[in-house]
Amino acid sequence: MPDHVLKIDNLKIEATAYPPGEAPRRVTIVDGVSLTLEKGKVLGLIGESGAGKSTIGLSAMAYGRGGIELTGGEIHLNGREIRKAKGAVLRSLRGAEVTYVAQSAAAAFNPAKKLMEQVIEATVSHGRASRQEAKERAVDLFRKLGLPEPETFGDRYPHQVSGGQLQRAMTAMALCPQPDLVIFDEPTTALDVTTQLGVLAAIKGAIRDLGVAALYITHDLAVVAQIADDIMVLRHGKTVEYGSTRQIITEPQQDYTRALVSVTAKEHAEKTSDQPPVLQVTGLSAEYRGMGRDVLSDINIAIQPGTTLAVVGESGSGKSTLARVITGLLPQKAGQVLFDGRALSRDLKGRSREDLQELQMIYQMADTAMNPRQTVGTIIGRPLQFYFGMKGAALRDRIVQLLDEIELGAGFMDRYPAELSGGQKQRVCIARALAAKPKLIICDEVTSALDPLVAEGILQLLYDLQQREQVSYMFITHDIATVKAIADSIAVMHLGKVVRYGQKSKVLSPPFDDYTEMLLRSVPEMRLGWMEEVAQV
Repeated sequence: MPDHVLKIDNLKIEATAYPPGEAPRRVTIVDGVSLTLEKGKVLGLIGESGAGKSTIGLSAMAYGRGGIELTGGEIHLNGREIRKAKGAVLRSLRGAEVTYVAQSAAAAFNPAKKLMEQVIEATVSHGRASRQEAKERAVDLFRKLGLPEPETFGDRYPHQVSGGQLQRAMTAMALCPQPDLVIFDEPTTALDVTTQLGVLAAIKGAIRDLGVAALYITHDLAVVAQIADDIMVLRHGKTVEYGSTRQIITEPQQDYTRALVSVTAKEHAEKTSDQPPVLQVTGLSAEYRGMGRDVLSDINIAIQPGTTLAVVGESGSGKSTLARVITGLLPQKAGQVLFDGRALSRDLKGRSREDLQELQMIYQMADTAMNPRQTVGTIIGRPLQFYFGMKGAALRDRIVQLLDEIELGAGFMDRYPAELSGGQKQRVCIARALAAKPKLIICDEVTSALDPLVAEGILQLLYDLQQREQVSYMFITHDIATVKAIADSIAVMHLGKVVRYGQKSKVLSPPFDDYTEMLLRSVPEMRLGWMEEVAQV
């Protein structure tokens, strides 16, 4: 057996581009990338959205998505060259020797099947364990990954668990076959900081205990510093820098790497307003059918015009559920939602066109928030047509203006969602919400899929828009750096209740309650050994 699990030499990957008004042409999206990964080691792939991280990760399975072709170089998995492998050979290694943890768990699970059946499917079908053994492995992994009621967790369907829990279930699915290589594609992007810490520790422990190798794809350098042995920095499909984690973090050689290491979101001054709130929630409670208990209890919050309320808390704390109630997707059990002084209907069907226009939402999972058969121009243009009756040149000009605002440009108008990176998809969702000229936008983890440099730009864009238009935001996030950058007030949620609420300066100042202190302590720091230090506290 070779001393490496994965060896990639001079990899070249191409795709077909379809520029508006031009003939299709081939473009190189990964150019001359080489890497080596030994058993029991973790290589972090980091870079901005569209840098080629996920494309390179998928190449370790000899897979190119969306018409992408692996056109040059060599890919060796356990000593075998697999770039040119076909059919049965690829089917035998995918899901067995190499497994994959996708960025969007919501799009990766079959909603009609229970979680246990999906977690053990590859393990059983590849003969890596009997059905009973696979179930026992799965329960053990559920426990290690901190999932609730591990003995029965697999009996649930995907829609019955939170986004963070679903992401951990996918990690269990990848580890269950006991593969030689696991590709982690942003596995903690959707997780709150406390859950992220637990999942990172569990992944690191599993790699150590099982001796597997791992590619860890992320845009968060502070996260990858806690788990990777080596880091490759990528930009525009090329290697910018490749070295040990210590060297990349403490002695970066390239300007781009230094920018990634030093980036911090700009903190804006806290704003207040004496105007009547654009949104006021009083005594709100809600429940999901069949659960027999409240998932939200006695929620009281308010958002003034031109200000931002950040809602923070662990996965499953009720943040996104609160957004669903405010937008009418989940009728409240009790309480009232006032928007711009008027009481909103409990359900979406009872809301006016004005309500729909003025209250917009940007969802966490951009993959599932857009129609894959519509172009970017159609997606962004729909609110312009529906609310303002735009058509023709005026419609196109406004779409281009919005694309420029989110730093994509007119060249993206005729692309489809499958042709975009995760960060690009999220930016299109932001533009779609902005198109309606709303008074309040509920932002559900809108920067979680973006690399720090792009996220910083998006936060600044949202702030500038707020200054110009006096639009308000309810910003659901687990990223405390984002909270510090954009929030004016903060609501900390835990188990469906607001446990700390007020202006940012007050909420983030001691003395802290135990839960808020735990959240703040769990924010990743860009230094080696941070995770081990926090785990001992």
